[in-house]
Amino acid sequence: MKIYSSLWNADDWATRGGLVKTDWSKAPFTAYYRNFHAQKFNKSQFLDAKWQNQELDANGRRRLRWVQRNYMIYNYCTDYKRFPQGFPLECRKF
Repeated sequence: MKIYSSLWNADDWATRGGLVKTDWSKAPFTAYYRNFHAQKFNKSQFLDAKWQNQELDANGRRRLRWVQRNYMIYNYCTDYKRFPQGFPLECRKF
């Protein structure tokens, strides 16, 4: 099995307000996946996934905040420059 990813130029919005610059002289960019284990997925599992409509409990919210603090470098739900007319609907919960 092969996995393909794509990169796109997000210099105008996904750069922490322009703080992170892409060094295009290093192109072409390559990446690899280490210790990646694909899991089988079928449509019925997705359709039966009631967890998608459940709220996170206190432990889930704490774990989500930890991941956000330690790994997230950009949150479009706080990017006023990208959405001057208002944020997308999915941003209401932030």
